[in-house]
Amino acid sequence: MADSSVFAAPQRSGPPGPLSGVRVLDLSAYIAGPYGCTLLADQGAEVIKVEPPDGDNLRNYPSTLAAESRAFLGVNRSKRGVVLDLKRSEQLAVLLRLVRQADVLVHNFRPGVPERLGVDHARLALINPRLIYCAVTGYGESGPMKAKAGYDQVLQTMTGICTLQGPPSGPPELVYGSVVDYYAAALLAAGVASALYERERSGEGQFVGVSLLRSALTMQSARMIWAEGEALDIWRDMRSGGVTGIHPAREGHLYVSANTPRFWQALCERTGLGELGADPRYDSVRKRARLAAEIVPRLRAALAARTALEWEEAFGDAVPCAAARRVEDMFDHPQVLAEEIVAPIAHPGLGSYRGVTRPIKFGRTPGPAPFAAPGLGQDSAAVIGDADGAVRNADPEARD
Repeated sequence: MADSSVFAAPQRSGPPGPLSGVRVLDLSAYIAGPYGCTLLADQGAEVIKVEPPDGDNLRNYPSTLAAESRAFLGVNRSKRGVVLDLKRSEQLAVLLRLVRQADVLVHNFRPGVPERLGVDHARLALINPRLIYCAVTGYGESGPMKAKAGYDQVLQTMTGICTLQGPPSGPPELVYGSVVDYYAAALLAAGVASALYERERSGEGQFVGVSLLRSALTMQSARMIWAEGEALDIWRDMRSGGVTGIHPAREGHLYVSANTPRFWQALCERTGLGELGADPRYDSVRKRARLAAEIVPRLRAALAARTALEWEEAFGDAVPCAAARRVEDMFDHPQVLAEEIVAPIAHPGLGSYRGVTRPIKFGRTPGPAPFAAPGLGQDSAAVIGDADGAVRNADPEARD
C-alpha cells in the first residue's frame, strides 16, 4: 500500500475495512466515477476527491437542501476534498506528487483529454508503476464514438433499456435513478479491487477501463443472446405475461411475482382464485403469458378487495410482493433499520443527515463509519502540505 506518512486522513471511527490502507485519487465527476470511489471508501479506502476550481457539476444540481446538493452528498461520502486546476503547470505538478503516493487514480475524462492534461496512463505509470489507473468513459477507449460524452439516460436510450421499459405499442420510457451510472460504479469498484488483488501477486499496476456502454449492455446480459438463425426479436422473451408485475389494489399498487409453480398456486389460493391455480391451461409461465388477457382482469378484481399494504401482509412469505412506496418511506423501514443500511452522518452545515452506508457486509472487517462529502477544496492545504512534506523527506536535496 501507499506510504502511510502521506494524506493524513480524517479520524474515522470504527473498525478497518478490507481496503484500509489503500489511497485513491478521485478526479471524476457526476455519478459513475465518484460513486465507484465512494464504494471503495465504504470499504475503508482513503479517497481524495480532486476537483477543478468550479467544482464537480453535481454540486450545482437542484436540491431542496439549503446551500447543498442532495445528489452530491449522497454520491461523495467519506472523501477528502482538494481543488486543483490541472491546466496550470504548477498545480499539475502537485497532482503528480500525489500520484507518487497513491494506489489508485480514477477519472472520467473523454479519450484524448488525459493526454492533453498530462494525466494519461502512460505518463502516470512511469511516475508510479504500481498505480491502478481507472478510466470511466461513455463509450470505451476505441471506436467511432470514443470521443463523445456519455450520460446515463443517453446510454439507456441508445441500448434499448428505454424501449423495453415502455409498453409494447407505446413510446420509450426512461428508468429514473441513474441505473447505468450506478451499475458502472459497481463495475468500477469491482475492477479496481481485482486489480489491487492482482498487484499483490505481480507488484505492477494496470489500466482498468469502465464504460457506460459496457455497463448498459452488461445489465442486459439476459437479453443479449442472439442464436444463429433465429429472428432478431428478443423482446418477446423478457416479459412474464402480465401476472408478474405491478397491479392496482383498493389503495396503492402492489408488485407480485408468480413465475414458479409454488408462487402461482399461493397467489391463486390467497386471492380466492383457486380454480385458476387448478386449471392446466395456466400451469406454466408461458401458458399464462399467452392467456394473460383472461387472467389479469380476474386477478385485479380480487386485488381490489384490499389495500396494497394489506395484501403485502396477507401474502407474507408465500408470494413475493411489495407495496409501492416512496424512497422517503425507506428511512424508517424496519428491514432497513435492522440491516443498518442507513446511518446518521454529521455535516458542518446541515448538522446531521441520514444516508446510505456500507452497502457490502464484511464479517471481520466491516469498515469505518462514514463521514460527510467534502466542501469544495476543504482539505487542499492539509493534503498538499502532506504531499510536499513527503517529497522533502524522500529527497534530502529538496529540504530547506
